[in-house]
Amino acid sequence: MVLLDGALIPTERRAGLPVKRRWSAKYKRHGLLVIALTDVRGRLLWTSTARSARGSEITACRQDDLVGRLRAAGLAAIVGLGFVGLDDTGPAVITGYKKPKGKKLTPAKKLVNQLIAAERAVCEHAFAHLKNWRVLTKLRLDVKRATRLVRALMILTQHEIAR
Repeated sequence: MVLLDGALIPTERRAGLPVKRRWSAKYKRHGLLVIALTDVRGRLLWTSTARSARGSEITACRQDDLVGRLRAAGLAAIVGLGFVGLDDTGPAVITGYKKPKGKKLTPAKKLVNQLIAAERAVCEHAFAHLKNWRVLTKLRLDVKRATRLVRALMILTQHEIAR
C-alpha cells in the first residue's frame, strides 16, 4: 500500500519566459508540479519529473502511466478526491467519494472519506518536509534541472527524518 499525491512547489518566474508558462490557475502562483509516492510511514519513495504548474495532477499521472506501474508492482495507492477517475478498471487506485451536486453523502461514505483522509495525512507531512528546503522557493531552473534537484532533496529529506 502506497500513498499518492501531487503538490505545487512554489517558484519564482524565470526571466525571459512567458508569464503563463509555469502559472497555476488553481493556486494563483508560479511553480512546478511534482507527483510523489510515499509509504504508510511517510517516507518519500518516488517523485515524478517536475512539470509546469499549469497542468493537473491527474494528467501528470496519466502521462507517467502510474496506474500501469502500480499494477505491475502489485501495489494499490490511496489518493485524494482530485484523482477520481484515474483508474476506472481495477483496484490499483483507491479514492473517496465526491458529494453529488445538490445532495449529501451517506454516513458510510463520509466515514470512508474520513478514513482515507486520516491515512493521507502522512503523505501531506512528507510533502511538507520536502517543501521546507528554501532552495526550492528561489528556484528558476528549467524543468530537467529542477527534477534532479527535487529528487536529490527527496534523498536528503529521508536522511534528515531518519536521524
